[in-house]
Formats: sequence, C-alpha cells, structure tokens
Amino acid sequence: MQQWHLFLAFFRVGMLGYGGGPSSIPLVHKEVVEKYKWLDDDEFADVLALGNSLPGPIATKMAGYIGHRVAGIGGMFNAVLATIVPTIGIMIFLLTFLSTFREKAWVQGMTQAVVPVVGVMLAVLTYDFFRKAQGNLGWILTIILTVASYGLIELAGVHPGIVIACLLLYALLKPSRGKQEDNQVKEEQSS
Repeated sequence: MQQWHLFLAFFRVGMLGYGGGPSSIPLVHKEVVEKYKWLDDDEFADVLALGNSLPGPIATKMAGYIGHRVAGIGGMFNAVLATIVPTIGIMIFLLTFLSTFREKAWVQGMTQAVVPVVGVMLAVLTYDFFRKAQGNLGWILTIILTVASYGLIELAGVHPGIVIACLLLYALLKPSRGKQEDNQVKEEQSS
C-alpha cells in the first residue's frame, strides 16, 4: 500500500507540475508534508535545500530521496518513475498537438495563462518558508540572510547551489546554542 501511495503522490506531482521544478515544489510539499506526512516542514526544507545544491531536476531528486526514505530502493525507483512518466507522455502528446496548432491564439493564451498560477503557488511556499525561518532564526537574521542571498544570487551572479552550500557549512560549523549553554554550565560548575 505504501508503494501505491508513493506512486500516486509523485504521479500527481508529475502530472500537475507544469513549468518545471519550481512549480512542482509546492505540489511535492502538499503531498509529502500535508497529505501523507512522510516529512515535516523542517525535513522538507532540508531536502529542498540539499536538492537545490545538486545538479539535475529538483522534482526527480526529491522524489528519489523521499521514495528511498519511505520505502527503500524500490520506493526510490517507484517515486522517480512516477515523476517522469507523466512528463514524458504529456510532452509527446503536447508537442505533437502544439506544433500542429502553434499559430492559434488560444494555444498561446493557454500557455501564458498558467504562469500566474505558478507564481501564486511559489509565493505561498515562499511565505511558509519565511514564517518557518523567522520562527527558527528570528526576523533580523532571516532578513539579513534573505537580502544577502538575493544580492549574491541576483546581483553578483553566484550560483544558488554555492550560496546554499555556504549556508550549510555555516550551520554545521557554528556552535549550537545548546552546546554553548552546556559549556557555560560546566565552566560555572568548575569554578
């Protein structure tokens, strides 16, 4: 049953993820976090950050990891297959159809009408990530990291994967509050 749910979840993502990786991320979140509860929000954010720092399509990377986590190697293949099969089938059908009618105004309007929907889906996911970051980091650090990331990615042209890798390294190397508090308690006890 788990394999079937895994297939259905990523099949829906593959069918409805019009516009590529960015548009599929909110759909993956809806299936994996909200519907099936295979991951919580923090785990999803970690998977998304790591997936964005690696080469290749984000939907298949996330499907592979989540499938493996939920149901092992078989789950990994199942989730990746469920993600790519709809895309392959739809591409063959749509490219044939669109190339036949590409000059028609309704075909051009149809492809343009999807863009605002994808924008809204990304805005909702972005807002959720900001709320979660604020809860974990506070507003000041969240704003600083947002502005710095925007400056590096958009203005300086640094690849997002490099920015994510640097932030991951910072998080790994910075001492946590719990360790700092433990060290302070030990120092106070020894004096």
